Amino acid sequence: MRRVVAGLGGVALALSGLFALPADAHSGNADALTTKTAYEPQGTLNSYERLPSSFRPVFTENVSRHGARTLSDSDDGDALLALWNEAKSEGALTGVGRQLGPDVRTLLAANAHDGYGLLTQEGRDEMRTTAQRMVRRLPSLFADAATGTTPKIDVVASSQQRTVDSANEFAAGLKAAQPGLQVTPTRTDDTLLYFHKSNVEYNDYVDNDPRVAAAEKAATDQPRTHAVAQSVLERSFSKKFVDEVVAGKHAEFKDEIAAADAVYALDQVTADLAGEGQWHFDRYLTPDEAAWFGYLDDVTSFYENGPAFSGGDITYKMAGGLLDDLFAQLDAKRAGTTTRDAELRFTHAEEIFPLATLLGLPGSTRQQPVSTLYTYANNPFRGARVAPMAANIQWDLYSDGHTYLVRMLYNEKQTAFKSSCIPVHPGSYFYPLDELERCYGRA
Repeated sequence: MRRVVAGLGGVALALSGLFALPADAHSGNADALTTKTAYEPQGTLNSYERLPSSFRPVFTENVSRHGARTLSDSDDGDALLALWNEAKSEGALTGVGRQLGPDVRTLLAANAHDGYGLLTQEGRDEMRTTAQRMVRRLPSLFADAATGTTPKIDVVASSQQRTVDSANEFAAGLKAAQPGLQVTPTRTDDTLLYFHKSNVEYNDYVDNDPRVAAAEKAATDQPRTHAVAQSVLERSFSKKFVDEVVAGKHAEFKDEIAAADAVYALDQVTADLAGEGQWHFDRYLTPDEAAWFGYLDDVTSFYENGPAFSGGDITYKMAGGLLDDLFAQLDAKRAGTTTRDAELRFTHAEEIFPLATLLGLPGSTRQQPVSTLYTYANNPFRGARVAPMAANIQWDLYSDGHTYLVRMLYNEKQTAFKSSCIPVHPGSYFYPLDELERCYGRA
């Protein structure tokens, strides 16, 4: 979730003064939920390029974000409830606002029931159905994997419970689609799949680089954001009460932006709780208001997890170990040193973003000069498209007994590797393995 930037001193103020945000900086409502967007597959069986004759699938691997989840904690809801109670005692609630408190309590109860930071019913369904479609795409591979007594499907996740649960749900989906399939118990590997937490250089950049804080402040602390925040709050609270929030007279939030951001955060998560109830948080903010706060959320993702500043690689070079592992699994299959038919990995948005940039995936590569603030008008990066819930990158390996070809699916849509990689023929989505290793410097 976006962090609200405090005072930054002269350097940051000077930098933020360089930024200008156009009026059309957001692209409407489609991206408003950013990384909380529920998963939708982007490809279908009949949309894929036909496999070259004499080739058959011999291996598949993926990197998947965990499924839809609950709130990380109750902080936003608790603070909103406290503010709502104060407004209620002062007679400062609007007709709409009188329902805000009960709605917040119901939403928090649903999150507490599932467990904070854990999978929702939507998230479990995302994992199972994605696995079942994987089997339908590669029926002969999974039929082979179901033979013998040794599991040929290896599963690894970060140590976070939601990723372990996602891995287990995915495995259950595979087994439901392919009777007799054996899958290894999910093992954990944070070095491979939770690397952003332990990378000292990266965390120093996020916490201390003045350019990051200046860019986030430039987006957040501008007239439009203040106006949108006031509009959100005045839907539930009287203008006099909102003016007090603006002035910092209520301890729950430092200003109106922080309070409105909390409303947005609760609205944002309801898309992932469709199986837990019917939610009406859209009555507390309009689609355009949600889209603006979604843009602010994407500002944070862009500078802290995405392509970030021109000429830098601090946000994505740390995914190099994960890319190495993807190639290592293919090499092992080609060399005959593994009996695995699939290597399945489960991780987080903070790992999907840098891997997407490193691979050169659509919407993940355009950086911004320090003096030009990232906006929807000048950059295609969108959290909702790069790393929605259950986002996945899949590599399928095919062989005719001599040559090995790789095809990539990104959220189940066949996707070209970066432009410097040469496919088997122009316009094809199949690439020789040797060519990909050359292209990505792994030869």
